[in-house]
Amino acid sequence: MDIFEFAKEKEKFSENYYRRLSQKTTHEGFRNIFNMLAAEEAGHYKIVEEMQKHQQTQIADSPILSDAKKVFDSIRVSAERFNFDISEVQLYKKARRYEEESETFYRRKAEESEDPVHKDIFNKLADQEHKHYILLENIYSFAERPEYFLENAEIYRFDDYVDGVL
Repeated sequence: MDIFEFAKEKEKFSENYYRRLSQKTTHEGFRNIFNMLAAEEAGHYKIVEEMQKHQQTQIADSPILSDAKKVFDSIRVSAERFNFDISEVQLYKKARRYEEESETFYRRKAEESEDPVHKDIFNKLADQEHKHYILLENIYSFAERPEYFLENAEIYRFDDYVDGVL
């Protein structure tokens, strides 16, 4: 299978997965996060499609971690009670694994690419997938132990990733 077709399938799968997660969660903030993730995956699909057509393409920085941090901050302030069932927690864990696999995939393709533009775009896609992983790691940790997570605000530190450290 063509690398670009494979990447597009991966991105479409992820977009659909996040749309389904958005419909399953009862929390508006998480619903918004999953819709943001779905939109980013749809954007990745378009970028890969442009690369496939040899069109000039760029990838913009993603505000997803700073936006998600606001959601977690508002949850913390509201002191809302959460009770996730195990199947929902497992869905978050699975999503986290998909993002890890996507990051690895794009890093490998960047290493294999001889085209410097493609190499750069694959690395930027990998960086965004890593941000998604960090976000999902936090959602997963939160869903496993919401009270502990909210009591320890330093746990969900997105700032290193938001401020360009990554």
